[in-house]
Parts: sequence; structure tokens; C-alpha cells
Amino acid sequence: MIKVQISKDKIEILGHSMYDDFGKDIVCAGVSSIVTTTVNAILTFDKDYLEYKSEKDKFTVLINKHNEIVDNLINNMINMLKEVEEDYPNNIKLRKEN
Repeated sequence: MIKVQISKDKIEILGHSMYDDFGKDIVCAGVSSIVTTTVNAILTFDKDYLEYKSEKDKFTVLINKHNEIVDNLINNMINMLKEVEEDYPNNIKLRKEN
């Protein structure tokens, strides 16, 4: 299962959805597309807005600056991930931290 941990300045995506084999998994592909597109969009405005780190089975986004653009894109990403969670509740779980 993919676990998405969301806090004000950090988002961590951990694990594998186990929907299908690596390379064939539509849930993992969808999550990767959503997150990568969002990160790339934010970085086109200003590379200092966030940092990210990609590791095996873990992707971390650190939000360095909040403004309307960053917050709207991050909220859009979270909403899209929630839609994936609604469609595949056995494969992805979002959790907001304070």
C-alpha cells in the first residue's frame, strides 16, 4: 500500500500500491504522474519554493515557501491523490498530520 503522509511543509509518499507488478501498476503510475507533474510545475516558477528527494519506495517533498501558487498546486495534488484513494482504497492511504 502507498502511504501518503501530509503535513504543512512536508509530503512523504511511501511504499508500493501492490495493485500489480512493478512496471505494470496503474495506481503507482498515477501517483507518480500526479506528484511529478506538481513538483515540476512548482519548480518552473521558482526552484527555491520546494525541495524533493526520490529514493526507492519513498518520495519526499519539502515546501520551503508558501504562497498562492505553491499552496494551490499542492492542494490540487492532494485532491487528485484523494480521488485515487477513493477509487483504490486498498492500495493508497492519505494521512494528514498537524
